[in-house]
Amino acid sequence: METSSVSKLLIFFFSAFLASSKLIQCSITYDKKAILINGQRRILISGSIHYPRSTPEMWEDLIKKAKDGGLDVIDTYVFWNGHEPSPGNYNFEGRYDLVRFIKTVQKLGLYVHLRIGPYICAEWNFGGFPVWLKYVPGISFRTDNEPFKRAMQGFTQKIVQMMKNEKLFASQGGPIILSQIENEYGPESRALGAAGHAYINWAAKMAVELNTGVPWVMCKEDDAPDPVINACNGFYCDGFSPNKPYKPTMWTEAWSGWFTEFGGPIHQRPVQDLAFGVARFIQKGGSYVNYYMYHGGTNFGRTAGGPFITTSYDYDAPIDEYGLIRQPKYDHLKELHRAIKLCEHALVSSDPTVTSLGTYHQAHVFSSRQGGCAAFLSNFHMKSAARVTFNNRHYDLPPWSISILPDCKNVAFNTALVGVKTSRIQMLPANTKMFPWEAYGEDISSLGASSRITAPGLLEQMNVTRDNSDYLWYTTSVDISPSESFRRGGQKPTLNVDSAGHALHVFVNGQFSGSAYGTRENRRFTYTGPVNLHAGTNHIALLSVAVGLPNDGLHFETWKTGIQSVLLHGLNQGKKDLTWQKWSYQVGLRGEAMNLVSPHGASSVEWIRGERIQGSLAARSRQSMTWYKTYFNAPGGNEPLALDMRSMGKGQVWINGQSLGRYWMAYAKGNCGTCSYLGTFRTTKCQSGCDQPTQRWYHVPRSWLKPTKNLLVVFEELGGDVSKISLVRRSVL
Repeated sequence: METSSVSKLLIFFFSAFLASSKLIQCSITYDKKAILINGQRRILISGSIHYPRSTPEMWEDLIKKAKDGGLDVIDTYVFWNGHEPSPGNYNFEGRYDLVRFIKTVQKLGLYVHLRIGPYICAEWNFGGFPVWLKYVPGISFRTDNEPFKRAMQGFTQKIVQMMKNEKLFASQGGPIILSQIENEYGPESRALGAAGHAYINWAAKMAVELNTGVPWVMCKEDDAPDPVINACNGFYCDGFSPNKPYKPTMWTEAWSGWFTEFGGPIHQRPVQDLAFGVARFIQKGGSYVNYYMYHGGTNFGRTAGGPFITTSYDYDAPIDEYGLIRQPKYDHLKELHRAIKLCEHALVSSDPTVTSLGTYHQAHVFSSRQGGCAAFLSNFHMKSAARVTFNNRHYDLPPWSISILPDCKNVAFNTALVGVKTSRIQMLPANTKMFPWEAYGEDISSLGASSRITAPGLLEQMNVTRDNSDYLWYTTSVDISPSESFRRGGQKPTLNVDSAGHALHVFVNGQFSGSAYGTRENRRFTYTGPVNLHAGTNHIALLSVAVGLPNDGLHFETWKTGIQSVLLHGLNQGKKDLTWQKWSYQVGLRGEAMNLVSPHGASSVEWIRGERIQGSLAARSRQSMTWYKTYFNAPGGNEPLALDMRSMGKGQVWINGQSLGRYWMAYAKGNCGTCSYLGTFRTTKCQSGCDQPTQRWYHVPRSWLKPTKNLLVVFEELGGDVSKISLVRRSVL
């Protein structure tokens, strides 16, 4: 009897285990109304949080705030160049620990949309592609090209298998309910014609055959083949319809703001308009909305693309770059999500019945089989409020707004009526002092003497650097006769340098002569300036600087970077073309080669310090090409930290060997003025920060700090006053 009882007990527990396993394994399907989770249609609210743009120590807090804000899903791209920096060598550690990130989402009870791509755009360096991919023989990106398809399929399979091994797809009991293949391919598909069409069909088939058990999505791809769902990206998507009547209406990127670029203004999207856009989408039958971004984060290191994208990727998101809640955007959207969820049963049960309430006014009414009713009352006029009658009741609608009535009677939410105060941000002293600064000059005098690369003519920059550094030195020499007329009081010769991007610093005989820069709209530029030449041999050193590789555009892998031609004007014979003479090349800076950014490398050279420091630093304050270092102790408290770099010019900055990113005090030009939520939003609206540095503060993750003696290293290209660099704390009032 005892044995029989034990057996029955074991069978009971085993059956219970199987039952619980089936409960956590989700069936994810779709129909024309919505994504179905275990057979139940759902209205899903999602937000983009990119794991490499924050630190693992931040992830749980970010995701918890997203959940508290009413989100169901966390959306992230997968960053190929971060995961496979060289062929077959993978990195899934630290900020690139994708599995840890997804398991953190799962722990907090949210779903995941994994946008594998592996092309992602994202204002990320090279659109997420590893630079080595460009050099695969015979490759052509994002088209019906066998070398590209092999590489793309290999990485996609790698990620899918990793997710399967960790049982992270919903079909296995994990949080991943959707995956995306490719990204915003529509423009390329149209430009490439038959090759583009063949490629997108191949990509869809390849993805579906991986058998993840969850639906696949393609955004901005009108001809996404079945069973892949096509989805919309944009500031508004209420005019979007899927390409088949049995697919749900999905908005994969509801742009919460916009990215910034060095030299450009800060973009802000009023929350009233963002809420209006989301409500418009839902009232037209939309069932999935993803905010891009919900937390933008930081482009640490050299991950920013563009070129010219800033290190900050704040995006005016509901959770700011530092992980703090941005009001009123966060709470107003939270209330919107609550109101939508109150309508969920009616929204997924029927198509809306649309009734005109006036010239600019409509009612969208949804009904459930159980007799439930939800209504969206809209006023599309950009200036005038309206009083409308619906169900024999009167409702006041502000201009450019939608009221949500979960019971077709009472207003639960209006997109234009914000009941939350705007959070006030302050950057306050962190009450920690920098130790005395020390300086080390980048050696320019010996350039070319020991160069390993020499060639006739000017080489394309990325072909030489393979993006291992932003910096490439081009050096040559020119002989000047004593009889040149400019030496007898004539005008100085002029140097003309044409560049395909992105920045250029000119040195003649070891002396700085000037700089020039491109812009995001026009990467190509020309440097023109007088040069001091003497009789005999003159040394010309040109430092070409990349500011992020392109991340979008047709075949952006073919775009050129670096110097294109060099001409010397004003000599007796007129023009001297230096373009095709012998040039020497040096990849990167001497300080990079010596790893001055690390504690060990920083101690390997003799810095200007001690009694000489004050006078030497003052003399160098406007000197170009200088490394600086100091130490500081971590401040108390838990408020987010940043470096105030306003006193500097352009360069890069590291803490304890970790790169905070590129800094540049490029002053913003734009159309700054009053900001109104009324009317269609475009990036030309609601700009701020004109005539100020585009980015002054640079996020310092607290997890990168030690209690004492943190190493801060700065490389300054142009010249600046390091004594005025300070650590500040970000406070929200």
